[in-house]
Amino acid sequence: MEYTHKSVLLDECIEALNIRAGGTYVDGTLGRAGHSREIVRRLDGGRLICIDRDPTAIAAARERLAPWMDRVTLVHSNFSELGEVLRQTEAGEVDGMLFDLGVSSPQLDDASRGFSYMQDAPLDMRMDTAEALTARTVVNEWSGEELRRILYEYGEERYAPAIARAILRRRETRPIETTLELVDIIRSAMPPAALREKQHPAKRSFQAIRIAVNGELDALPPMLRAAAAGLAPGGRLAVITFHSLEDRIVKRTLRELSQGCTCPPGFPVCVCGKKPVLRLLKPRTPGPAEVAENPRARSARLRAAEKLDPFDL
Repeated sequence: MEYTHKSVLLDECIEALNIRAGGTYVDGTLGRAGHSREIVRRLDGGRLICIDRDPTAIAAARERLAPWMDRVTLVHSNFSELGEVLRQTEAGEVDGMLFDLGVSSPQLDDASRGFSYMQDAPLDMRMDTAEALTARTVVNEWSGEELRRILYEYGEERYAPAIARAILRRRETRPIETTLELVDIIRSAMPPAALREKQHPAKRSFQAIRIAVNGELDALPPMLRAAAAGLAPGGRLAVITFHSLEDRIVKRTLRELSQGCTCPPGFPVCVCGKKPVLRLLKPRTPGPAEVAENPRARSARLRAAEKLDPFDL
């Protein structure tokens, strides 16, 4: 099968990782394996550990990475368990880690998964189909206040109260079962001016429900701290974000890991003992050609850092 998909910010990520042929690397969000292919192709005696919570991504990777499977380890897990994955795979200190956040293209393309507001499907939205919580449960069983909260906080949806009320009214008569049924309810709660906006009226609400179903934001700080702890001195960390919520969390956590002493300025000596762990990098931004080739790159942001050597501090 011809492999034509090009991953978002592919060249920028490879450059930021500064790959060594004999190094050990982690792709913490395997997806279609586009980033993994480019990493593993550059390895000679090195190792790539690929993690994904979606079992279909793990299965597909066996074909897409087939020429290099002698240097690949596939792990079905959530990147929030990164520390445990590194221990179980006996990875040692890692030379680079990459995380491409959010929903993957295959999940959006497969209508049956329920991620898309453009195609009808059962309300699901689970990245790991073995998990119990689905979008149907969130929409039909969570309280109105909790629905309003996630729509506002996770979707930054200004019409969150009206949409939550519309969901409650509809489910009083019958359960909400499908994605397009939910889209119609969302549309009914929004004023005409909002429906004329360029962005699809359900985009923010679907993002919010997906984040809630998969616990995406809660997993970020522990993953980033485990990544920083697992990197070898000089190792690189690259993280792709797609919306402001996750980008703020990544930016804040990386900044905390890059800061040293947190004692008040008036203290004569440091008593906190905190040392910086990472040095923030400025990766290259995508050019117009890449954005034209892959529209998802338009909203993508790459953040990168390098592990400091504690003996140099």
